[in-house]
Amino acid sequence: MKGTPCSVTARACVDLSARRAWLIRNGVVQYGPVPITSGRAGYRTPTGTYRVTFKDIDHRSSIFNDAPMPNSVFFNGGIAFHQGSLSVLSHGCIHLSRAASATFYRSLSPGDVVQVRP
Repeated sequence: MKGTPCSVTARACVDLSARRAWLIRNGVVQYGPVPITSGRAGYRTPTGTYRVTFKDIDHRSSIFNDAPMPNSVFFNGGIAFHQGSLSVLSHGCIHLSRAASATFYRSLSPGDVVQVRP
């Protein structure tokens, strides 16, 4: 899709190498690009096409010491967009700023297509 590395069917697009993400509606960029961080060595964020499964505004990690994950939008098992550090790599999730995570949380719904590109 023009301006992103994703297809027009994507509702959210992530470019891991460029460290950016977008929200798309009907083939038009609605929001972004915004900066992201993704998975560190040993916890790389998987690439592919997924669907949003669920959202949790006040999620806490059951795997990583009850770590807060505000504005979580899950799209691949335990992988989610959520508010997090833009300078520290994650355990596989897509970290967004507070403002961007709130926009992704409000904009995405279960079933929406998420594309994660290398």
